Amino acid sequence: MAQRIIIFDDNEERLISVSMLLELSEDLECTGTFKNCDNLIEDIKSSNPNLVLMDIDMPGISGIEATRLIRKHFSLLPVIIQTIFEENDKIFDSLRAGANGYLLKSISPEKFLESLRDALKGGAPMTGSIAAKVLHYFAAEPDINRNYNLTEREKEILALLVKGYSYKLIANECTISYNTVNNHIQNIYDKLYVNSATEAVSLAIKERLV
Repeated sequence: MAQRIIIFDDNEERLISVSMLLELSEDLECTGTFKNCDNLIEDIKSSNPNLVLMDIDMPGISGIEATRLIRKHFSLLPVIIQTIFEENDKIFDSLRAGANGYLLKSISPEKFLESLRDALKGGAPMTGSIAAKVLHYFAAEPDINRNYNLTEREKEILALLVKGYSYKLIANECTISYNTVNNHIQNIYDKLYVNSATEAVSLAIKERLV
């Protein structure tokens, strides 16, 4: 069954092109396109998506504020920010609001679809230049008083998450099953008191856990 995706973007041309790209994929489908977030909650409820693509620069309710609302009402629904902007403030405000990933609109169609599939599996896709900014931002002194009791295997998997590996790639790298990777990552979330790969990666970088 195809994964349902909805798009919020005030650019009509972008809405059409992305929805057409999704429809050409066998495992993804567009179930709604919206030019604003004025009826955000109702639109999501009626579309019942598996993932939300959110333009950051929306009229009225901004993409960042919309992401906060989605996180409040649909805590587990993945939200991927789409934008032409690389400004640090926009990047980190989006991540703080609860976005699961941050993609530049200049990304190739192939990489774009790959990123969506990764997010649907629990990953935190980011365009390379954005990931570099996040790494730089969180290169701060660790809190040496915190002990998360991660096992060596959990540290290994967390390190691969920081490098941007998908669950499938982690499974291949560690020679374990996809389900085992998922179980390890859930244990990592529990120990770090986070709810997403984005939060886990941010904390790992900030406190130099790997």
